[in-house]
Amino acid sequence: MKSVRKIELLAPARNLECGIEAVNHGADAVYIGAPKFGARVAATNSLDDIRALVNYAHLFNVRIYVTLNTILKDEELKETEDMIWKLYEAGVDALIVQDMGLTRLHLPPISLHASTQMDNRTVEKVRFLAEAGFRQVVLARELSLDEISAIHKACPDTSLEVFVHGALCVSYSGQCYASQACFGRSANRGECAQFCRLPFSLVDADGRMVVKDKHLLSLKDMNRLDMLEQLLDAGVTSLKIEGRLKDVAYVKNVTAAYRQRLDTILKCRKEYTRASSGICRFDFHPQPEKSFSRGFTHYFLEGRGEDIASFDTPKSLGEAMGTLKEQRGGWLSVAGVKPFHNGDGVCYLDEQGRLKGFRINRVEGNKLFPAGTVSRIRPRTPLFRNQDQEFERTLARKSAERKIGVCMTLEENTFGFSLTVEDEDNNRVTQTFAHVKELARTPQTENLRTQLAKLGGTPYETIEPPCIALTEEWFIPSSVVAEWRRQVVERLTAARRINYRRELAVWKSTRHAYPATALTYLGNVMNDEARRFYLDHGVKTVAPAYEKQPVDAAVLMTCRHCLRYSMGWCPVYQKERSPYREPYYLASADGRRFRLEFDCKNCQMKVYGTEDN
Repeated sequence: MKSVRKIELLAPARNLECGIEAVNHGADAVYIGAPKFGARVAATNSLDDIRALVNYAHLFNVRIYVTLNTILKDEELKETEDMIWKLYEAGVDALIVQDMGLTRLHLPPISLHASTQMDNRTVEKVRFLAEAGFRQVVLARELSLDEISAIHKACPDTSLEVFVHGALCVSYSGQCYASQACFGRSANRGECAQFCRLPFSLVDADGRMVVKDKHLLSLKDMNRLDMLEQLLDAGVTSLKIEGRLKDVAYVKNVTAAYRQRLDTILKCRKEYTRASSGICRFDFHPQPEKSFSRGFTHYFLEGRGEDIASFDTPKSLGEAMGTLKEQRGGWLSVAGVKPFHNGDGVCYLDEQGRLKGFRINRVEGNKLFPAGTVSRIRPRTPLFRNQDQEFERTLARKSAERKIGVCMTLEENTFGFSLTVEDEDNNRVTQTFAHVKELARTPQTENLRTQLAKLGGTPYETIEPPCIALTEEWFIPSSVVAEWRRQVVERLTAARRINYRRELAVWKSTRHAYPATALTYLGNVMNDEARRFYLDHGVKTVAPAYEKQPVDAAVLMTCRHCLRYSMGWCPVYQKERSPYREPYYLASADGRRFRLEFDCKNCQMKVYGTEDN
């Protein structure tokens, strides 16, 4: 018989508040930044906050993963080791790491997950990491369903984690050095300056302008909400939402949307089951298009084909609302199907492709009265809502609750009564209460059920009416029943905490061969422990990380996004040939030039280091 596979919805947390709301809105696991050394230096958290999140999440069997996915200097290893022990003692379930030097430290028995910063895109790499002891591997965002499926078939016992929503890096993660080269801020050290969101001009070998001042490396945001079932069938077990820098409204909205969609799939596909406990109920209709986005894409999940870039702006456009019909004096009329509201934010692209916007003062039918002056907009210009005032107000309030199902039984015994509560995970608690048995004058069953079912303010709710198994209509005051209920619920909560099981992993030294015999700066080896790790696994030469020793004329980005394809000049997929002479260059506003190279065999574009004019 085919085993049931647990499916994990993994949500981001910028801070404790976001983490708690991720749990409330349906996450099976939450990832959050450590006090130091996470790949988002602006999203760190104290040990006290992480401990509080663990305490809350584990009640629902939700796992907490902490990101430690930067490359580390030699002098930082001891501090990191001490911090890992503190995180383990705080109850953290796993660490998401990039630096192999960590595996040679004295670690507690905590699971390690291989960050996408490790550039996990081949069967050989994932198999190596699994044999090294990694329990979960975060795959590169660029992989297709076929590529994911091939990895799963080759490594069937390895949990595969795949991004399903959020911002996209144009370079393979861990293989981007543009921020370090241009601004001295390393993406592999958590300080990415978002080089890929800047405007560039594309020029050819003769200096002719191909495209002027566009965001040529800026991609749309990922949205795979309608592809979840295909991902599960390809072998994915963890569905990851990007967004450790996003606000709590984003976390609520996007997590809830994926929870609803995933639950719909799980109802029909019994070979899959959820990885945590409790049922979520929402006080709003989740709509990912209302949260920050640059437009949506499946990326390369179904191969190359769709438009994945956001050349006009790296900012959020929001949801499409219609087009401008007429503009007169102090108002605009809109031809659309969605209504605007007072206070909404509106944006559009002007005739030069620049993002413009305004806020609505009031709405009358299809007429918008802006707060302030609005420049002349060309008729039929698409309008977008990048802030929905009513939706934001809804998310600012309590917008969800998560409840664990329980069954309750009240029985009598020689000394009085016994109350039993059993939850959906088969945790069972029985407590006996000494109480004088006194016959009631009126039927008591319905009142007893009502009192026992009053679980508001607790993480529980009754699955069915409490069972009252009494031989007589005994009188028990409502206040007494309430106290019994409180005590039993407290004991159930204690039992759930005691019975929670972390997956323990003792790291053992291994010597199996790494799938390459030489590592360049692309290996991101920053410290001696990482270097020794690779030498112990058959690598003959190990070059230092780019951050430690810059390389002249280095490949700063390796991208599956291809500008030649975007222009319609791909020799593999398209018939039209370019009228411009290669090599092409990206020219930045400060005069620097970056040469482009097209590797058609591997379907990649490479961005090389700067060239001055």
